[in-house]
Amino acid sequence: MNNAKAPETADGRVPVSVVHRSLIARPTHWLGLGLIAGSAILADQLTKTLISNRLDLGESVHVFGPFYLHHVKNSGIAFGFFQGAASVVTILTAIAVVWMFIYFARSGAKHPVLPVALGFLIGGSIANLIDRLRSGKVTDFIDPLHWPAFNLADVFITVGVIILLASLAAAERRPRLASRAPAGERRRG
Repeated sequence: MNNAKAPETADGRVPVSVVHRSLIARPTHWLGLGLIAGSAILADQLTKTLISNRLDLGESVHVFGPFYLHHVKNSGIAFGFFQGAASVVTILTAIAVVWMFIYFARSGAKHPVLPVALGFLIGGSIANLIDRLRSGKVTDFIDPLHWPAFNLADVFITVGVIILLASLAAAERRPRLASRAPAGERRRG
């Protein structure tokens, strides 16, 4: 975060416009987001291409334990939910990606893990969106025995959500911990 102290008004408050400017994503935040999202897209598209070139549609190969590589097409969202709603899912995904970019532009400096979490979310979403726009379906291939098949984009989206939720939970916990500090150690507002 920015180490420069924000100007205060006569009553010690920081103007809202200054606070909002301090949250705006800076070039380093955009670079982190771009590297993570780009890496996620590249890894996902590469693995889908490998699977599509090596396995026929419907073909399955045992990897180890309960895991198989199984080349399937999915018109729904992650883990096969909402099958048959490809156009609605495509539109909603595009809207979600645009919203995530806008949110990041306005709040990218809010938390140090935001570029990582949104990088995974945006990268995974765009990777699956590429498939939907190309063929109307997403290539899935990671197939655990008792779970629907999925792909790396689904993994990246899930990891992004977990990171985001964990950072939100940690941020919620911090004020409570600060309020438990002895009276002499509390900051005055």
